[in-house]
Amino acid sequence: MSDHKDIVNKGDRNKIYFLVVVIVALLGTNAYLYIKDDRDSQRLTSVNTEKDRLKLEVEKIEVELDKVNTLNISLSEKLIKEQEMARLKIAELKLALQKGLLTQVELEKAQEQVKELRVFVKTYNDDIQRLERENSLLKSEMDSLKASESSAARRAQELERRNQELDAKVKTSASLKASNVHVTAYRVKSSGKNIEVTKASTAKKLSVSFDIVPNQLAKKDYHKIYLRVFDPAGNLIANENNMFEADGQEMQYSYSTSISYNDDNTSYTMDWINPNSFIKGTYSIILYADGYTMGRSSIELR
Repeated sequence: MSDHKDIVNKGDRNKIYFLVVVIVALLGTNAYLYIKDDRDSQRLTSVNTEKDRLKLEVEKIEVELDKVNTLNISLSEKLIKEQEMARLKIAELKLALQKGLLTQVELEKAQEQVKELRVFVKTYNDDIQRLERENSLLKSEMDSLKASESSAARRAQELERRNQELDAKVKTSASLKASNVHVTAYRVKSSGKNIEVTKASTAKKLSVSFDIVPNQLAKKDYHKIYLRVFDPAGNLIANENNMFEADGQEMQYSYSTSISYNDDNTSYTMDWINPNSFIKGTYSIILYADGYTMGRSSIELR
């Protein structure tokens, strides 16, 4: 009886031991699977985090390249090709990083490519900054040259203006000036003899006598003298085809002649025959020579 109980108790104990071993094994398996899942989850989280970081790095690199387009710099063919290659790599990286999952090998490859891009962008930006400095220096030199050219042009214009003024002063100083201008009215007898008159009804012509102010600058040569005669109403008596230029404008003249000037105190006389009848009042005359007003006078006829 006692032996039978011992056999039963021993069998129960073996079952209990087996169950304990099974439970321990299950707990160990569950613990292993939990730890493995946790590690896999951590690894996946790490991969996703690295992928997001690489995306951000690629975007930063692309922004750095875009900055060049905002600069007013003419890129060399070498820099243009380098930028195109970099943008092609960026496009490939973006496409790879958009994939749902990346293997460890693909992730490491992407990391290397981003590292290479960082080095390229730094070198590229250094080249751009150097080029920008060179362009800035060149622009500064060009602005300086333009300023010098503009200043030289202004000086040339100023000299030209002064030369013109000096030339005008010389011409004015060299022009003949009349003194002692006197106008006399005459009637002409059939014999050709001139009789001085003071009445308009008997007058036929005006005789203008004048002296020349001594002038060492005036040319000792023939000078053209122009006469303009105005009637008492202020109307110019002239042929519309008789034109000359004086005092900077074109005008009509009543009569012209040439005199020989030798700076020897010679007196001169100009006779003008009125194509119309004289009327009562004051007749005014103006003399011109060498493009300037030479002198003026008047006569009153009764």
